[in-house]
Amino acid sequence: MPAPLADPAVRRVALVRLRVGLGDLLCSLPALRRLREHRPDLRVSLVTWPEMAPVVERMGDAVDELLAFPGAQGIPERAPDADGWAPFVAAAAARRFDLALQVYGDRPAANRVAAALGAPLVGGFAPTGWEAPAARASLHLRYPRHLHEVERHLRLFEHLGLPAGPSPAMSFPITADDDAEHAATLARAGLGAGGYVVLHPGASSPTRRWPVERYAAVGDVLAADGWDVVLSGVPAERDLAGAVAARMTSPVTDLTGATSLGGLAALLRDSAVLIGNDTGSAHLAAAVGARSVTVFLPGDPVRWAHRGARHRAVVADVACAPCPHLVCPIDFRCAASVRTGDVVAAARQLLAQGSR
Repeated sequence: MPAPLADPAVRRVALVRLRVGLGDLLCSLPALRRLREHRPDLRVSLVTWPEMAPVVERMGDAVDELLAFPGAQGIPERAPDADGWAPFVAAAAARRFDLALQVYGDRPAANRVAAALGAPLVGGFAPTGWEAPAARASLHLRYPRHLHEVERHLRLFEHLGLPAGPSPAMSFPITADDDAEHAATLARAGLGAGGYVVLHPGASSPTRRWPVERYAAVGDVLAADGWDVVLSGVPAERDLAGAVAARMTSPVTDLTGATSLGGLAALLRDSAVLIGNDTGSAHLAAAVGARSVTVFLPGDPVRWAHRGARHRAVVADVACAPCPHLVCPIDFRCAASVRTGDVVAAARQLLAQGSR
């Protein structure tokens, strides 16, 4: 029996990717593009949360549809919608998937979701300590904790029959409308492309947020170096950005919540450097070719740090990192271990590279 992604009889595939993060989906995209290149006949349904629709739309023809997920026990991103489970399973059954893959990560609950979709072939990542049923063992790959998130997905697809090859670059399409929005934003703010640095102090979990006073200190140093300083984030992060601005002594332009997703992508593309937490903005910067400094507190740089001359990771120097906590149960020592001077030095290294 051929591996499922090399089997022409496998035509309808469900990918269980139950993430709410922009970065999570962007890191899946290189593998999805490789899959589309080698199997253009596949119909790919991405099982994820409905609010991720704007990101899925940017994936173009790499994904055919988003199948909205209602939540389930053991999946931490959202509380389950108990009334939504039966309609979700019925919608999956109606699609008559040939193959359902757990591409969420190191969590057995996602394997249970994949098994509930009604596909005759069920596989994907085998979480640490979890064993696949014997009949499905070959369809699973032990979760490769040692690989970057982009490489994990490529390795899984290759295990399931995709030809081996180089990893495609991260990408994110910027449209003409995005560029028009971005040009208007720069004009209103009096900013010039390449002349500003972006600070992104937000993150979905408190443990990934480097303290606002340290972002303010970095902003003041870079402003003194002659750079315009811009704050970015989603609307829910306006208070956080406001706290950074209030602590800065230099002028700052706060664009938190003032751009669309495409407008943010263009803002990062034309920045001199992004300085932010281990969150979606860092992956969006990588996808549009921007320079970035990423502060890693409990996050795992092996999994999430982007490599290459345009990126720097400043990593917490504590024995308890990386860790899975969304709120630190002790004294948030990882945040204290990342010094302002180290972040400034990393930013200056990238800024010294000159023009794009």
